[in-house]
Amino acid sequence: MSTSDFFESGFLKRNRGHFASIVRVAMSDGVINDDEKAFLDRLAAKLDVSEDEYKAILKDYKSHSINPPMSYDTRLERLYDLARMVRADDIEGPNQVALLEKLSVGLGFNHENVKYIADKALSLVYYGVDQDEFSDRMKKMNQ
Repeated sequence: MSTSDFFESGFLKRNRGHFASIVRVAMSDGVINDDEKAFLDRLAAKLDVSEDEYKAILKDYKSHSINPPMSYDTRLERLYDLARMVRADDIEGPNQVALLEKLSVGLGFNHENVKYIADKALSLVYYGVDQDEFSDRMKKMNQ
């Protein structure tokens, strides 16, 4: 196996694990609504999750544990991507915030301040900040 094959397989495995974690979070209330389904469809495409893998994960989502990233920087990277996707899906108002709150808990953010985190993330994305500025501002809010 070449180094690039090893890197790609590890990268794809992490993407599938991330997707499975998000599905499990989305199913935490027992149902995936239309907004969440549209979001999952876009996320699967972005993470290179095949249609067969997507179906298998949906069918057996309970067998996949939620594995939040260990690194705070990686959590912020994923939060940035997820906030951009939630915003791009035109999920309006409280549904947008509720979905991102749920996903933020799944990423490992503290449930006690997740509403503030989701609001701040959506606000930063709304104003078009790049990933570096997003991470810097999110870190500053926790200081």
